[in-house]
Amino acid sequence: MRSLPGTHTASRLGLLATLALTGGCPMTMEPPPDSQPATTIALETVAQGLTSPLALASPSDGTGRLFVVDQVGKIWIIDAGGNRNARPFLDFGTNLVALNGAYDERGLLGLAFHPEYASNGRFFVRYSASRDGQPEEGCNDPAGFVVGCHSEVLAEYRVSTGDPDMADPESERILLAVDKPQFNHNGGQIAFGPDGYLYVGFGDGGGANDNEEGHTSDLGNGQDLTTLLGKILRIDVDSGDPYAIPADNPFVNEPGAQPEIWAFGLRNPWRFSFDIGGDRRLFVADAGQNLFEEVDIIVPGGNYGWHIREGMHCFDPLNPGMPPNDCATVDRNGNPLIGPIIEYPHVAEAGHVAGIAAIGGFVYRGAAIPELSGWYVFGDFSTDFISSDGTLFAAQENSDGTWTLNELVVAGRTGGRIGRFILGFGQDETGEVYVLTTANVGPTGDTGEVHKIVLAP
Repeated sequence: MRSLPGTHTASRLGLLATLALTGGCPMTMEPPPDSQPATTIALETVAQGLTSPLALASPSDGTGRLFVVDQVGKIWIIDAGGNRNARPFLDFGTNLVALNGAYDERGLLGLAFHPEYASNGRFFVRYSASRDGQPEEGCNDPAGFVVGCHSEVLAEYRVSTGDPDMADPESERILLAVDKPQFNHNGGQIAFGPDGYLYVGFGDGGGANDNEEGHTSDLGNGQDLTTLLGKILRIDVDSGDPYAIPADNPFVNEPGAQPEIWAFGLRNPWRFSFDIGGDRRLFVADAGQNLFEEVDIIVPGGNYGWHIREGMHCFDPLNPGMPPNDCATVDRNGNPLIGPIIEYPHVAEAGHVAGIAAIGGFVYRGAAIPELSGWYVFGDFSTDFISSDGTLFAAQENSDGTWTLNELVVAGRTGGRIGRFILGFGQDETGEVYVLTTANVGPTGDTGEVHKIVLAP
């Protein structure tokens, strides 16, 4: 997610998508010829009274349960009947860094169940833990927007013996902890791929421009293979201590590179997912900065351009509001910079605000809305940091490899808009998709809700 305000103008967007390119930037984009009109859906509320629900996961164990990650440190179970359990599955309590209720990107951020969870009871989480930090670090600056040094932790837990609705809080095993220089751009998504390996997302370190304190001064963390920040990682949690590196990870044999890295050049891969059908591609929404938002399909060893460019456009970290006319098309090692499959500007047609932070979703593989089958459903946080005005999108891949981006119109809502901040998405074992929302910009209150996307009446 991001920390720069936008401006608000409600709109029906006629947005566009583009072919993934590896050439130079900037690029002029035109709407594809098979652009589609907006699609109408409805929302079925399945949980209320949460604070800041960020993620939803299914253990695929045949129980029909949904596990909802609340940023403030609780994992809740929604049973097959749509009822939320009175007790949380796991309460992190004081394990978390203290959160700022006005706005924060730290907290309990991700959950993934082992592919054999039904038999081994293993699951994995991402959360933000406190650390002391050095006195000169920016996270110790009392004048900072959100202060408090922290580490991003990847940990393994197990379900309690004899109670499938309770985790064992004493079973924690920390696999990885990465110190963060700023509070934002933490990533947080974790997911098992079809290869059985665990994929982990980390943002570029935070702040802005990927050139602040704690960032590689000339490369930026996103381009620096010696750090895990600004990357998608791939690890083997069934081997090694605390994990093993898959032998076919792309940088295993590159001197100085972190062998966990699967892809790099990312700003804040807040939410990503594997398609559970088709060719099982990995989709990530990488939150942009001043001007553009993007969705990428991740390939091993891919460099997605940050901070050389933002989306398909050149980027100057010293002048982030003005894309340069020219920039590199390859990185320092000669790797091509891979363009997004979808890009949209913050300010779109006629000055309308399209959104300020792309929130990754899922390829729809459910049965409730046949016309969305195979479409990538995702969203945008809001049109600014004051108005709860998130946007729901569905992107369709065309026969020529381009993608067409459409707004999902919500039946029964004012102006067809969701009217809430969008925090994340989830998918159940049948392929249906859920959107997680709140009315508050920060992790406070009890306005958090989980909605199932269903066919409009």
